[in-house]
Amino acid sequence: MIGPPEDHEAVEKTKALEEVGAKVRRLHDAATLRDEDVADAFFVISTPLDAALSARLRALADRHRFLLCCIDQPAYGFVAMQSIVKAGPARVTVSSGGVSPAVSKRLRVAIQRALDAKFVRFLDALRAKRNVNRALDDAEARKAAGREAAKGFEVEISVRYPAWFE
Repeated sequence: MIGPPEDHEAVEKTKALEEVGAKVRRLHDAATLRDEDVADAFFVISTPLDAALSARLRALADRHRFLLCCIDQPAYGFVAMQSIVKAGPARVTVSSGGVSPAVSKRLRVAIQRALDAKFVRFLDALRAKRNVNRALDDAEARKAAGREAAKGFEVEISVRYPAWFE
């Protein structure tokens, strides 16, 4: 992870990677980056909006064969990051494929707002029902009980576009 200590994006991505068990090495000062710092990497994320740094990282990625994501500079990387919504055990990812991080962020915020504490309680209640249903001998009966438990759950989405697009 390359990005200054106060960079929210770098901090957020580092935490997300560590949460899933990744071993993360953090480089705070891109000016001190040495080729060998990334030569054995599997995945490099860079947050500074620095075209020269991103071009250098791309050349290193091509040479050393690591995955690269240059945040808000999709032309340099191979990976577009997903915005992650977390609600209890549920995970929803959103991406514009690098086209518009601002749009991805708005989608993430709206979904996060919708998947509130009540949604988490709903998932907890579904988990409890599922645990009870596991005692059923018949696989079809288990599936039917799961479908019945989710019956009535609905999701509504609406989108407004900017005037220049309309």
